[in-house]
Amino acid sequence: MSEPQNDNDLIDAFLDVLWLERGASEHTLASYRHDLEAWRCHLASLGRRLLTPGNDALPEWLSIRREEGYKLRSNARLLSTLRGFYRWLLAQGVIDGDPLNEVRLPRFKAALPDTLDEAEVERLLATPDTDTPLGLRDRTMLEVLYGCGLRVTELISLRLDSINLRQGVVRVLGKGDKERLVPLGEEAQLWIERYLRSGRGELMADIRRPPLFPGRGDGFMTRQTFWHRIKHYAQLADIAKPLSPHTLRHAFATHLLNHGANLRVVQLLLGHSDLSTTQIYTHVAQARLEALHAEHHPRG
Repeated sequence: MSEPQNDNDLIDAFLDVLWLERGASEHTLASYRHDLEAWRCHLASLGRRLLTPGNDALPEWLSIRREEGYKLRSNARLLSTLRGFYRWLLAQGVIDGDPLNEVRLPRFKAALPDTLDEAEVERLLATPDTDTPLGLRDRTMLEVLYGCGLRVTELISLRLDSINLRQGVVRVLGKGDKERLVPLGEEAQLWIERYLRSGRGELMADIRRPPLFPGRGDGFMTRQTFWHRIKHYAQLADIAKPLSPHTLRHAFATHLLNHGANLRVVQLLLGHSDLSTTQIYTHVAQARLEALHAEHHPRG
């Protein structure tokens, strides 16, 4: 590639690659831009450029950031962004060597995601009043969210033609516009059939509209609306734990592993591109097993 004229051009070119070739989301691009702009500004204060940062600039800056209160996870994300940037520059022939080659990632203990046990999930799922169209919609959404392990954006974006009841699968559009087929569990499939038969038509003025789970005006539901719905049902179910739509995705993965599912299978179902992202759930499952052992075993 021809070398961009300035540091801003370098950043823009890298983000274009992430967007065009790797399908990065707007949120990911914004995070990368934030980190790269902060790094550019720090180098400018030292009289340096992105292409010539020097070997000492980043370790010193990470130390300063720690003193300013930035957490290890934040610095780890920053370093990951910069590593990707300089490896891209190296691959393009813009630089001859990686200036961050000797910098090590900060070590931190990964936080375990909040989850629910199986009894709590059952209480939550049983809370909506399924004698009403709205309650029937919400019960079906909760069943699909937990039964398929979807992200909330994936759930609210489902279209009527995303569901194949004959084959028992749902077609999901995940991060980076990557499609995957996820099996519908028996319970989720039964609730979808009931909802399509008795609920959806009552909630929509025009049933030909595409949203499977409509919000206002026959349009797609917003993330905020569903977040408020699930918080409402958590209160009714007397669940005191912090709860969000993502909690049921965590429960889906953890419960699968607790019952002996293969980690690779869970990775595919969740739509994770990297197995290391899925491995956090092995820690959750192990923590649960240790707690059960300590509570029930005579030598616990």
